[in-house]
Amino acid sequence: MTDRLPINQNQERVTRRQLFGSTACGIGSAALVSLLQKDGLAAVSNFSNNLTLQSDGLPDLPHHPPAAKRVVVLWQGGGPSHVDLFDPKPAMQELAGSDIPESIRGTTRLSTMSSGYQRWPCVPAIKTFRKYGECQMELSELIPNIGSLADELCLVRSLHTEAVNHAPGVTLFLTGSQVPGRPSMGSWMSYGLGSANDELPTFVVMTSSDRGKTCGQLFFDYYWGNGFLPGKHQGVKFRNTGDLVPYLANPAGVSPTSRRRLLDDLAALNAEHLRDYGDPEIDTRIAQYEMAFRMQSSVPDLVDFSDESAATLERYGPDALNKGTYANNCLIARRLLERGVRFVQLMHSGWDQHNNLFTQLEEQCRDTDAPSAALVRDLKERELLDDTLVVWAGEFGRTPFGQGDSAKPTGRDHFGRAFSWWLAGGGVRPGTIYGSTDDFAWNITENPVHVHDMQATLLHLCGIDHTRLTFRYQGRQYRLTDVHGDVIRGLIK
Repeated sequence: MTDRLPINQNQERVTRRQLFGSTACGIGSAALVSLLQKDGLAAVSNFSNNLTLQSDGLPDLPHHPPAAKRVVVLWQGGGPSHVDLFDPKPAMQELAGSDIPESIRGTTRLSTMSSGYQRWPCVPAIKTFRKYGECQMELSELIPNIGSLADELCLVRSLHTEAVNHAPGVTLFLTGSQVPGRPSMGSWMSYGLGSANDELPTFVVMTSSDRGKTCGQLFFDYYWGNGFLPGKHQGVKFRNTGDLVPYLANPAGVSPTSRRRLLDDLAALNAEHLRDYGDPEIDTRIAQYEMAFRMQSSVPDLVDFSDESAATLERYGPDALNKGTYANNCLIARRLLERGVRFVQLMHSGWDQHNNLFTQLEEQCRDTDAPSAALVRDLKERELLDDTLVVWAGEFGRTPFGQGDSAKPTGRDHFGRAFSWWLAGGGVRPGTIYGSTDDFAWNITENPVHVHDMQATLLHLCGIDHTRLTFRYQGRQYRLTDVHGDVIRGLIK
């Protein structure tokens, strides 16, 4: 039998993906053309220095006029203690050391570290609460700078979640499921609303940790992953050591002009491949090469702090210019928001105080209080706060009972039945407290807010109906809020 030609053998081995990709080449080309329309370019082969490949979002979004054009999430990893910071309970002072009654505890799900306890010693707030602002909002004296912004804050004291461990809790809020693999909130925002700038990514992530590295929790890449959405919607992580973004600088001997020519040729080849196969990841590759080229000039400017006044830097605290610190990340976040970045996610660890509550909590507040408040104040002074949504959040709170030796507890365990967040700007009601808990900060007594409700509300503030922002995957329509969530109107102006 005559040997078949290699090309025929290859045709017989064509994959199902290639088959459907080839038939979808019209779709792939149309998608690329739509990317080029922003700069008035209609030919997929016409690549130039003016090429813009950022998506303009879905055609029917926003669903309604948005209050917030930008979002910054100040994620406090580990579970900040609502009992010590946000939810004052004078009755606990009188009952210190005595067991929290079973009538209060009920069948609350706790972590395996404390679910088998025989005693439940009540541990009141470790520092005094004070009234701040004209609204007289009660907050701990551990966070005086945040307290000074009380009239700008919307404090939610009635969050609740099913999660009792860190990774599932973080994943639930950021992706809508405790199981990894779904798109993160920033990716949904990028997919639905697109970019508001040409020089920087739509979705940026930065991480930091407490000074003593006391919290062993990791920040996994899927916290800012695109899941099943196209890869170009994944969050871009800025590094906290070395170059902010690796490999942006041209190698020795490569000029910007030669790099531009190389990218033009590479983009043309990728466009041909996109025409043949219609694979959305090829579109991602084209877009990311272009973004990297633009970031070669935008990133150095982003971290050139020479135009920041001494008063501004002082406001962020002594670590403002120390790379990789929470303070420095807050300062960079403000500069990103000024430049039109749609979604900024700061993730700071160190709030997991199982056995060092009486020392570490104060240190953690000292490191995060001033920078968090400085970011809000800076946005307000630059007239950006009204349309920028600031979210200060953690995966859960801490137990009202003490952890460790029941006679002398040293910490608090995870607690998802009731906890607190605060919001500012972006259409939320300032100087407001929403929701309440019982005398032990254990059970919600008024206006409960589930994690999915909060997701729905944040999307609403950005002009998105959470039930309509969907993506079909594996035979069903997915959304950030899964099949749950109601917009909490009481949080909105």
